[in-house]
Amino acid sequence: MKLNYEDYKHFFDVFLSIILIVILIPLWILIVIAMKIEDFKGPILYKQERIGINGSKFIMYKFRSMIVEADMLRNELEARNEQRGPIFKIKKDPRITKVGNVLRKMSLDEFPQLFNIVKGEMSLIGPRPSLPSEVEKYSEYQMERFSVKPGCTGLWQVSGRSNLDFDQMIQLDLKYINKYGPMIDIKIFLKTFKVILTGEGAY
Repeated sequence: MKLNYEDYKHFFDVFLSIILIVILIPLWILIVIAMKIEDFKGPILYKQERIGINGSKFIMYKFRSMIVEADMLRNELEARNEQRGPIFKIKKDPRITKVGNVLRKMSLDEFPQLFNIVKGEMSLIGPRPSLPSEVEKYSEYQMERFSVKPGCTGLWQVSGRSNLDFDQMIQLDLKYINKYGPMIDIKIFLKTFKVILTGEGAY
């Protein structure tokens, strides 16, 4: 049976994710300790339903970076939304914990998504998975971003992240899909390290 790029990519995603999970165990322990010192009773992981390839639903994992009541307080903060379109983002979000702020700046809160990759729900590189409530507002054109697996990082993340608006995010995701292949994945993977180290566009 002839393998296509998607098959090779899935193998590489799972192989590298397993290696990273093992290598990062000491760092994960430090993160858990820091989270428990700040909030002993709160959960370590934040689990949230997201939309993946072809509109499929799955539970995405993150290290919790906000207070436990964060979701319930969102409606109160809607007026402060700094993004256009069906995305909610505000700088200096009062719901973010002190440890969570550090995790977000360095994208460490995203690391548990390595398990989503092992489960076949995500890829290392691809459009970020969206919330069902956001996708309900998508146009047919915008839905094209779900033609590939969602990723931990992508062209949007290495091109400005939260400094870009929703329309720019869509354009970058569709640009990635149109150029889908090993060369663009390698470029994004390498640029991701710079983004993580500088914290550019993270909030």
